[in-house]
Amino acid sequence: MNIQIFGKSKCFDTKKAERYFKERRIRFQSIDLKRYGMSGKEFDSVLRAVGGIDKLIDWEGKSPEITLMRYMEDDRAKEDKVFDDPTLMRTPVVRNGKQATVGYCPEIWATWE
Repeated sequence: MNIQIFGKSKCFDTKKAERYFKERRIRFQSIDLKRYGMSGKEFDSVLRAVGGIDKLIDWEGKSPEITLMRYMEDDRAKEDKVFDDPTLMRTPVVRNGKQATVGYCPEIWATWE
């Protein structure tokens, strides 16, 4: 397994995800989304794995960009906006190769073991 956890340092779900893998002694790489973001290939892989940009966006976020994106119809424009500002993503984003989840999903991660 090659687990990557993309998250925000103050996100409780990100901390819970890290604890989940630590408790099971599964090695993972933790990546701060605010600081490093995702590469283009990682972003595309996550989009395919989770089923589109609408599942990746943190719709409950309080930033004005989220409000504007509610009215955008073009998925490509949303993708560009989220890629440029990764803080708009729901966290944690957990990748295992071509598989990925958004949010705290231990029931799915258990199937990866």
